[in-house]
Amino acid sequence: MDIVNLMIQKLMKCVIFMLSCIVTPFLKLQYFKKRKRIPAIKNQLLLISATEIARQIRKKVISSEEVVRAYVERCTDVNPVINAIVDSRFNAAIQEAQEVDKLLASTTKTEEELAHETPFLGVPITVKESFAVEGMSYMVGVKKKSSQKATENASVVSLVRKAGAIVLLVSNTPELCLNWETNNKVTGTTKNPYDTRKTPGGSSGGEAALISSAASIAGIVSDIAGSARLPAMFCGVFGHRPTSGLVSAEGHRPYSHDESFTVYYTPGAMVRYAEDLSLMMRIMCRSEETRKKFEQKVCLKDIKFYYLEDCCVITNSINKDVKQAMKKLRTYIETTYGFKVEKARLPAMEFALNISAFMLSINLDDINDDIECVGSSKCLLEELKCLCGISQNTLSSVTYATLKWIYHKLPGSYQVVFAKTEELKKQFEELLGDNGVLIYPTFVSSAYYANESYMNIPNFMYLTIANVLGIPATHCTMGLDKQGLPVGLQIMANTGNDHLTIAVAKEIDEVFGGWQPPPMIELQL
Repeated sequence: MDIVNLMIQKLMKCVIFMLSCIVTPFLKLQYFKKRKRIPAIKNQLLLISATEIARQIRKKVISSEEVVRAYVERCTDVNPVINAIVDSRFNAAIQEAQEVDKLLASTTKTEEELAHETPFLGVPITVKESFAVEGMSYMVGVKKKSSQKATENASVVSLVRKAGAIVLLVSNTPELCLNWETNNKVTGTTKNPYDTRKTPGGSSGGEAALISSAASIAGIVSDIAGSARLPAMFCGVFGHRPTSGLVSAEGHRPYSHDESFTVYYTPGAMVRYAEDLSLMMRIMCRSEETRKKFEQKVCLKDIKFYYLEDCCVITNSINKDVKQAMKKLRTYIETTYGFKVEKARLPAMEFALNISAFMLSINLDDINDDIECVGSSKCLLEELKCLCGISQNTLSSVTYATLKWIYHKLPGSYQVVFAKTEELKKQFEELLGDNGVLIYPTFVSSAYYANESYMNIPNFMYLTIANVLGIPATHCTMGLDKQGLPVGLQIMANTGNDHLTIAVAKEIDEVFGGWQPPPMIELQL
């Protein structure tokens, strides 16, 4: 099987390369489009971490209302450029902030008690539209005659609101989250604030664009195939995919009752400042044991570090900017902590394509309802209709349906793929143990132009590995490349060791500068 697998991957890579040679030159014509810049930041409150905002609100140094109003104004300023907002609740958010300030003026609780009971008290956050937020749009990019509003909050939204957070809005996502770009036929296309000709990634692209534009400080996102980490990479922020099952998926669209779904899919967190990841995960996770881990101080000198720069035969090699970012981190670790970062050996990684493709076997409930061609040869006709602009669905969701149909037609063995998955998982467990992390590429390059995701499908294997194994992975931004676009890498660990990847993310944020603001229009004084 090893030889056959190798031959198939080489053949597929050759076919994709030839298609890319034909299509890519036309996609690159987007270079000649006019770039737009987001407005300059007017309020310095927008440059404070969520952790610090919460602390200052509890101390009554600042009020929740002034913070919420600052973010409402910022959202209004930048959205005409990036198009990331689907539905907002700005007036309700301001009222909730006023109630928080009244509570703080009259409460007899200490700051410590408030921090323990409501650690996010008065802090504004944003939510990906695929999560139910009561009264907000819940269409997830699906075009229908009547709009659909959520009647209750998703489980994770309830937890965050119970912790005191104030939801400002729901952000844009591709149709049913089925794209590594963010566009649909309801809200349209979300732009990358660093270069509006480029995509912010997907499917959590709306959140990434808002957070990197300083229009949000933290967001609830989801990750089924890198959806939290790729947008974080393209928009220069931090995105965390938790250990599978750590956070409840109840109230997310799409959803599946397939038992494998909650292994591949998980809600996650996206933030501008890495220190906020621990706070977000303490609030979002449903395991008390894991919650305590996020409160522990982690010393990086006690962590074993490994790195790997490639995935499997079908993927492209990472470009020099991503390679340089990885080298900078390795050099820092070795010089600071006095030990060598070893190259990982994971032989089963060569089956990443087979393992990742198994996700196509999962039946997503909403897909069957909203994409009629799923599971039939009609998807090929629907692909043609998409290319002609007459389909009610987007090309990405129909392409997913087509790949799913082809997958079920191809001969394959569930037992073989499952065995390879378990083999790779065992190799990770033996390599990293409970005190090791893997420095690994998030993607092969910085942000690409719209529709280039189709030419990059094999390269998303760098992301899907964490999903198929159900392990935690944190994308960390490492600065800008020569084009002024963010680059970074991801830190992986074994199941239940989210606190390790987040601890490394915090150090990276402190040492390498973290979020770098996108180009902005200068304020007129």
